[in-house]
Amino acid sequence: MGRIFERFEALRRNDEKALVTYIAAGDPSLEATAALIRTLEAAGADLIELGLAFSDPLADGPTIQAASQRALAAGANTDNVLAMVAQVRRAGATVPLLIMTYYNLLMRPGVAEFCRRAAEAGFDGLIIPDVPMEEAGELLAATTAAGLDLVQFVAPTSTPDRVRRASQLATGFVYCVSLTGVTGERTALPPRFRELVQETKRHTETPVCVGFGISQPEQVREVCQIADGVIVGSAIVRLCGEGGTVEELTGRVGAYVSNLKAATK
Repeated sequence: MGRIFERFEALRRNDEKALVTYIAAGDPSLEATAALIRTLEAAGADLIELGLAFSDPLADGPTIQAASQRALAAGANTDNVLAMVAQVRRAGATVPLLIMTYYNLLMRPGVAEFCRRAAEAGFDGLIIPDVPMEEAGELLAATTAAGLDLVQFVAPTSTPDRVRRASQLATGFVYCVSLTGVTGERTALPPRFRELVQETKRHTETPVCVGFGISQPEQVREVCQIADGVIVGSAIVRLCGEGGTVEELTGRVGAYVSNLKAATK
């Protein structure tokens, strides 16, 4: 089993829940992203999603869309992000890393080639929100061959049968979308997410993590009462967009993530 499985097993033994963090690779620069990976790991992030910028990100709200545009303007692309991650791994980072992106970026080099290169660089899994499980055969074969986990989504609009099938298909973790709509910070979480988590857990032993709308320690505590982990993205990306030196950036992100991680215990 890989790093993602091992991390969730360690968390279970310690009676903790996972903090999954998201940053846009290349925002504000690849050098800053490398520093942020180290900072997030030191601050307690259990898994890190790196968003590969795409010009038409259907699941992303305004904050992450803006970060993707900044990353593209700074020159981020698949090749230099993979090279950066390989360098971070060589420097000793052990935190599980996942690519979050869209299918077009996999089709350009070929799905199998993309997955092979991602695994060689040091990634552990993929999150591809625009590939429904009914059309994921090629992607499933490629991730399995490369030793990558493939996260599956369930949402408030998912039928019971779809929740069952996605839960059984997922590896790494099941991404439980807390609300309808796109990513972004919310002041409160809809109560429906609890039912969705419970329904998902009926069908799988794979960890279930809740994302979309979560930004406050109180929300993290609420989610961790029922789920195996919580995913926080837009709030961290917003901090990345506030400017300043790399030291200032990593300082404010590290402090914020440390507070979130404390709420998972």
